[in-house]
Amino acid sequence: MDDIKNINQLLDKWGDSFVGYLPKVALAILIVVVFYFIAKGFKILGLRFYSRVFKKQSDVAKLISVIIYFFFLLSGMFIALEVLGLESVLTKLLAGAGIVGIVAGFAFKDIASNAFAGFLLNMQRPFKKGDWVDIDGTFGTIEDIGGITTSIKTISGQEVFVPNQLIYNNTFTNYSTFGKRRVIFKSGVSYGDDLDLVRRASLEEVDKINAVLKNEVIDFYFTEIGSYSYNFELRFWIKFTHQKDYLSAMNEIVMRIKKRFEEEDISLAYAVTTLDFGVKGGVNIFDKPIHFEANKNNV
Repeated sequence: MDDIKNINQLLDKWGDSFVGYLPKVALAILIVVVFYFIAKGFKILGLRFYSRVFKKQSDVAKLISVIIYFFFLLSGMFIALEVLGLESVLTKLLAGAGIVGIVAGFAFKDIASNAFAGFLLNMQRPFKKGDWVDIDGTFGTIEDIGGITTSIKTISGQEVFVPNQLIYNNTFTNYSTFGKRRVIFKSGVSYGDDLDLVRRASLEEVDKINAVLKNEVIDFYFTEIGSYSYNFELRFWIKFTHQKDYLSAMNEIVMRIKKRFEEEDISLAYAVTTLDFGVKGGVNIFDKPIHFEANKNNV
């Protein structure tokens, strides 16, 4: 009988506690529902606002609106737990989440870094699909900017995946940014050539190339007196949309320079040996024939 009486008393106590707890439960549910609608409303407003701010980056606007949504939703849940008097549970949950976060941080450090770098790439947009780039020694066109990696199609036809973190940790080159590219042709001529003629002939041949941008300056400079040549650089701009534009321009200037130099009797420099016969600067054995006279006393 005593056991039955104790059970009845315990049930009565639980019933009174439950009835007294119902208002808190109702208030907690109300708070969660209210914050749900608040979160949803701010998500819509945030999406509209940031879609105007980031007109070309719709993914960024969506990401920010989702972050706003979960911020208000989690805030409502935390307040509801405090209303129910479950602060200790909340504290344990946060502590557990912190420990898990530390472990996960070490485990997924590289993934998180690459994901954040991908987010920055989508915000900054340093390149887009189809751009010609050189990233970490990989040259080709951008195929896709993903959340973790960026894929590049190389000129040999392979697809290379570059971690986004690597892009922000190193310098990279975008050849398509300005829609034009500079061709730099380097060569040298022999010591016996007329340098004024070399300069004039080179500039005239560049001006004949159709791909050259006429509104840009064409530069010609003698850069150094080398061990066997006067070295020079010839620089000009071309319209650039594809790597073949650059290769075609370089191919044409090489062919034109060779042909014109042959017509003007200008010698392209190459490594030779010169013999000094008392002539200032020496004599190139390929420039002039060498005649030997027999000594009659030594037959």
